[in-house]
Amino acid sequence: MWLSVLAVFSVICVGNSVAVYMLWKKNQHLESLHAQLLEQQKEAQKNLNRRLESYLSSSMRMGEELHELQKSVAPLPEKILRMEQKDPSSLSFTQAARLVGLGATTEDIKQSCGLSQSEAELLQRMHSKRDS
Repeated sequence: MWLSVLAVFSVICVGNSVAVYMLWKKNQHLESLHAQLLEQQKEAQKNLNRRLESYLSSSMRMGEELHELQKSVAPLPEKILRMEQKDPSSLSFTQAARLVGLGATTEDIKQSCGLSQSEAELLQRMHSKRDS
């Protein structure tokens, strides 16, 4: 009787040992996968950090260039106004350009500004190219 009980316990111990070994192997495999995933995540994070730095430096350069352009463009309206005041004939072209922007027809531009048919059509075409 003791022998059969001992045999049953021996089988149970061997079964438990096999189960523990299989679980240990599975754990080793999972730890290996976990380490690989962590390494991939670190690489992805480094890549994203590099890209972010690149975007930030590009954005800073663009901001600086935009600031320089703003300083260059700021005096232009005043210069245009002075030029219009010096040359009265350019005033009709300026007025015609504004009319085109408001949707005036070629005939309206001719009558209001004293331009020729070809000048009025040119202004219409220039405005339509800018809008599209």
